[in-house]
Amino acid sequence: MNDAVLYDVVEGVATVTLNRPARKNALDEDVRAGLARCIADIESDRAVRSVVLTGSGGAFCAGGDLRGIRSAELDNDGWRERMKSAHAWLARLLSLDRAVVAAIDGPAYGAGFSLALAADFVVASPRARFCLSFMRLGLVPDFGALHMLPRIVGAQRAKELMLSAREVQADEARALGIVYELVPQDQVLRRAQALAASFVQASPLAVSLVKRTLAAGPADLHTMLEMEADAQALCFGSAPHKAAVARFLDKQPALFQWPTGD
Repeated sequence: MNDAVLYDVVEGVATVTLNRPARKNALDEDVRAGLARCIADIESDRAVRSVVLTGSGGAFCAGGDLRGIRSAELDNDGWRERMKSAHAWLARLLSLDRAVVAAIDGPAYGAGFSLALAADFVVASPRARFCLSFMRLGLVPDFGALHMLPRIVGAQRAKELMLSAREVQADEARALGIVYELVPQDQVLRRAQALAASFVQASPLAVSLVKRTLAAGPADLHTMLEMEADAQALCFGSAPHKAAVARFLDKQPALFQWPTGD
């Protein structure tokens, strides 16, 4: 693992830290390669039950590496292949069958905003700020933003945020549903890790099926009920469900507990 992305696993929670603070953790080649390796490690390690994604040095991610973009000198086919190589690991992050929590302090710009959207929950400090800055550079939003943002804020608001390229402060991001929870700056990582740690005691099958079913997108009622029945049948036969029922009947507290705020 290179030092552009730090990877640490403690008691089932993997913390992935973008570590280019001098560049506000821009997504240069080393950072993208480091993220791809981290995702592969998480996929292969079933002891990892949840993930925290964060950035070092008071920034989450400033987006694309503009120096690298300017020096790349690629033609249309070259740019398409470059994007597709990034999409390969991004799609695996989006389909990861573990809960992903983003801990955001400072800017999440461009593809950094998109990366934040890939998390299941975003915990942010009041210093966090979000911007789909692509229009300022004559580009379209990438890293999955065109898919993810409308699902969170609706089509009209997504168009406004994309076409205006304006900065969204933390409190507005919370109101829009982009941020799950705002906490003081010195508590962001700790709170994100606490949320992630709660999933260590959750049913991995149930977490996976909730994410997979929701990712299937809008469906008619009949299709969604069929998917629900299939998923629930699998869960009813699972060991975590049977153990949870036994604890309930024995009047023991559930192992999975959502952590309340301090």
